[in-house]
Amino acid sequence: MPYKFSPSSLALLKECPHCFWLQFNKGIKRPDGAFPSLPSGMDRVLKKHFDSFRDREMLPPELNELKGYKLFEDAELLEEWRNNRKGIQWEDEEGNILKGAVDNILLKGDKLVVLDYKTRGYAVKEDTADHYQDQLDIYNFLLRKEGYDTEDYAFLLFYVPKEVTETGAVIFDTDLVKMKVDVGNAEKIFEKALKLLNDDCPKAICVWCEGR
Repeated sequence: MPYKFSPSSLALLKECPHCFWLQFNKGIKRPDGAFPSLPSGMDRVLKKHFDSFRDREMLPPELNELKGYKLFEDAELLEEWRNNRKGIQWEDEEGNILKGAVDNILLKGDKLVVLDYKTRGYAVKEDTADHYQDQLDIYNFLLRKEGYDTEDYAFLLFYVPKEVTETGAVIFDTDLVKMKVDVGNAEKIFEKALKLLNDDCPKAICVWCEGR
C-alpha cells in the first residue's frame, strides 16, 4: 500500500513510532487538540507582505542583511508550492509520496533558498531552530527531486511580539537564522518511515498509544 507523507506527519515518526504506525496502517489518529488560529493568521499576512515586495522586485526590511538575494519571481508556481493540498511533491517507484508546502523561496544567483516563517511567543533560544531541521531538509530534498538547484542552507525567519503601541498595533522583533541543510537526512527519514510501516507495530511508548 503506497503512503503519503509530509514533514508534519514524519515528525510523529520521531515522537512516537507506535502512533505513527497506527495512523498510517490502522487509521487510528491521536485526538486533535485545540489549534491556535494566530499562527495561521500570521502566515497569511506574512505571505501577502512578502508578495507585495516581490511585485516591486525588492526584499522586505526583515531581510536587509541578505545581499545578492531576491524573492522567487514565479508567483503562480510559488502559490502551488505553498498550497497545503498541492505543495512540492515527489513519488517513488512504489507510488509512495512525499510532499511539503513552503512559505517562500529566495534566489541566490541560479540557486533556490528555502525561507520559512515562524511565529513565537518568546525570544529564540540557542536550540530553537534545530527543531525545524528535518522540515528544511525535506523541502530541499523535494526541490532537488523536481530538478532545481538549491543552496546547502536555508533561512528561518522568526517573528516575536515585542510591544503594543498606543493605537493597539503589535510590534514584532525578527530573528533571521541560517540553517545548513542535509537532503540525505530527508531521504533517510523517508526510508525509515517506509521500513517501519512495512514491519510489525512497534511497542507503545507514549501516553497517547498505551493500551492500543
